Amino acid sequence: MYYIGVDLGGTNIAVGIVDESMHIVKKGSVPTLPERGAEAIVADMTQLAANLMVDCSLTLADIAYAGIASPGVCIRETATVKYSCNLPFRDFKIGEAFKKHLNVPAVYVENDANAAALAEALTGAAKGTKNSITVTLGTGVGGGIVIDGKIYSGFNSAGGEVGHIVIVKNGRQCGCGRRGCWETYSSATGLTNMTREKVTELSLKGIPSLMVDEYRANGKVSARTAFDAMRKGDAAGKAVVDEYISYLACGVTNMINIFQPEVLCIGGGISNEKGYLLEPLRAIVDREQYTRDSDAKTIVKIAEMGNDAGIVGAAGLGR
Repeated sequence: MYYIGVDLGGTNIAVGIVDESMHIVKKGSVPTLPERGAEAIVADMTQLAANLMVDCSLTLADIAYAGIASPGVCIRETATVKYSCNLPFRDFKIGEAFKKHLNVPAVYVENDANAAALAEALTGAAKGTKNSITVTLGTGVGGGIVIDGKIYSGFNSAGGEVGHIVIVKNGRQCGCGRRGCWETYSSATGLTNMTREKVTELSLKGIPSLMVDEYRANGKVSARTAFDAMRKGDAAGKAVVDEYISYLACGVTNMINIFQPEVLCIGGGISNEKGYLLEPLRAIVDREQYTRDSDAKTIVKIAEMGNDAGIVGAAGLGR
């Protein structure tokens, strides 16, 4: 049998045909264009799925179910997206709408960060484990928790919002309304803000730095700026990276101390720094975690599924 996996984003809809080994046989994408409304989005995802089935010489008889990974609060039991801030979904029965266009046996829906965590557990960096956490460092800090092989999302399907634990009391303002949330310090946005503040400080003091040079040349900095400068021996760049990793380690250690997963995966754009991120992060976590003297400790790894995480995680929702 095969599964349809849908990774629904604010910019693109990615769909894949996935086999029983959780391997993507064929995939494609189309723009989301959310301003058109919910029904048009569903029509596009089902049409893309149908086209991929034809390309793979499959019929509905070959499809066990479809899974959808969507931003926002998703209610599994009714295949409903209760709320998504970037998509026109309010208590929208997306599973029911999907079946109107493509009558698959069943449709499962889950939050996209949770689905990505499931993908890592099924066939990625946490494969072979029962308990794992995936933390995604992007515009915000997303996360998914897998306990005993199943996604944990709380009694109200809103669990796993790891980016909104507070690591600095009365710290930076977060979009969720709190101050000092982990994502305000450890997201790509947080790192960019830290870099920009450092560049302003250095410029005012007349202290040279490769980060200042980049800002003057391009008029902006990014989440890569400090890491790039650090690799070239820039002291200010290293200071920003060290500060960033200290905040990241604080949240990671909190997650480990609460859940004690076998593996904690780090994904998202910043994970592309690989060893430059992972080695100093592990050093702090090994020193600070509650189980530092135990033989059984969480392994912190870079996530492996990349852009396929949403499709594979969605395809695994009914397993």
